[in-house]
Amino acid sequence: MHCRLKGEVVRIALGMGLVLLMCGFMAAQDVTTNSMPGADFSKYKTYKWVNVEGSEQPDQILEQQIKQAVDAQLASKGMTKTDDDKADLSVGTQVSITQQKQWNAYGGGGLRWGGGMGTATSSTIQIGTLGLDFYDSAAKQLVWRGQATKTLNPSKDPQKNQERLNKAVAKLLKDFPPKSK
Repeated sequence: MHCRLKGEVVRIALGMGLVLLMCGFMAAQDVTTNSMPGADFSKYKTYKWVNVEGSEQPDQILEQQIKQAVDAQLASKGMTKTDDDKADLSVGTQVSITQQKQWNAYGGGGLRWGGGMGTATSSTIQIGTLGLDFYDSAAKQLVWRGQATKTLNPSKDPQKNQERLNKAVAKLLKDFPPKSK
């Protein structure tokens, strides 16, 4: 009887451990990225921050936290931030603290670069998502897009929020720039 009870306790403990492990996986940040086929990322050395028109903008504090996290990752990859309009890349963010529509503009419209025809598509981004867009400044086209979910879920602990953001940005930019194929 004693061995049977001990075995049951071990099975329950293992089951609970499995449930906790699965909950940890479900709470993990999901990262997706995509890049323009054939884009030569070796030519990109500088970047500047831009606003993506029509997207939800975070409050000033969160915006600075996002920029600092991205700046640190890009600096570690040898990229230089500039305010010069001749930057190789234009970097913009799209965030969702609540579920919202996201607009992706392609063609001449891009980030409101003038002239030409363009198309726009919309999709829904989920609560807590950080989207990061890299545009080739000269060609005025999107060359890389990444998004991390479960990143901007505000909690009462600012330090925990910052750690979650830093972890998500590191994960998001882990394989940036993409390797040439």
